[in-house]
Amino acid sequence: MYAENLAWPKDLLDLKGLSADHLTAILDVAESFREVSERDIKKVPTLRGKLVVLFFHENSTRTRLSFEVAAKRLSADTISLASSGSSMSKGETLLDTAKNIEAMAPDALVIRHSASGAPSFLGQRLKCPVLSAGDGAHAHPTQALLDLMTIRRVKGRVAGLKVAILGDIAHSRVARSNMIGLKTLGAKVAVAGPPSMLVGSLAEEYGAEVFRRPEPAIEGADVIIVLRIQLERQSGQLFPGAREYSRVYGLTPQRLALASPEAIVLHPGPVNQGVEMTPEVYQGPQSLILEQVTNGVAVRMALLRILVDNPENHKNVA
Repeated sequence: MYAENLAWPKDLLDLKGLSADHLTAILDVAESFREVSERDIKKVPTLRGKLVVLFFHENSTRTRLSFEVAAKRLSADTISLASSGSSMSKGETLLDTAKNIEAMAPDALVIRHSASGAPSFLGQRLKCPVLSAGDGAHAHPTQALLDLMTIRRVKGRVAGLKVAILGDIAHSRVARSNMIGLKTLGAKVAVAGPPSMLVGSLAEEYGAEVFRRPEPAIEGADVIIVLRIQLERQSGQLFPGAREYSRVYGLTPQRLALASPEAIVLHPGPVNQGVEMTPEVYQGPQSLILEQVTNGVAVRMALLRILVDNPENHKNVA
């Protein structure tokens, strides 16, 4: 189903509220843009003359660069802003900063923020589309979409697959967005992690099966998504140490052997080799972590094209 046949929200804040048709349309458009990355001249004129502001209040490498590359491959102009180099470091509020950015007439604002709800706060107050690049422990919709794209490209489908998500479920915005997207497209989701990293994870609300050990979650899985331990969002020591975590919960070749023989391994990055997974798994043939990066550019190109260039998107703009 092509994107223009659907009614789209002004902003991309989360995957909640998007139907299977919406998700499929995004992935279809992303597929059409993936070919651009394989050309000698990696650029199309889709958003020529448009301005995309990248506002990253929280540290990021992959997501920030991916959005910047996506915008430039669509021929948009970009401005990058970090909180440390902005007037926010002098006490200016988030809204005041955003309003000043809006006075420059941007066509889209991409924001990553440590506070859950910051993208929604701006989306309700700004005229241009707001795209969440991750907010607190709440949501990371573009990461989930690139994971879905990677799964669909390899497996040919998402529906009916068993997907295991391992690690710090409670503090992971990637886990939340993936659980929503995977269930919307018909996958079966199992999550596993230390009990201290499962409390408050909302996994049951999202329809995921919850385990306190990785083995039953991995058994028979078609896809394994390994998460980084979110130390920056934890209020205390939730496990004895990295060595113990690796021994009990890390993805090893032995644990990977419990999954389907054709299982693929994903990770949102950065990967702590020897903690969340062994180097053998990270560097092995079932790991598609670099493929995720390639797909991330295509997904973000698709979203910018849909939200900025689609006239339907602007019907509800104040």
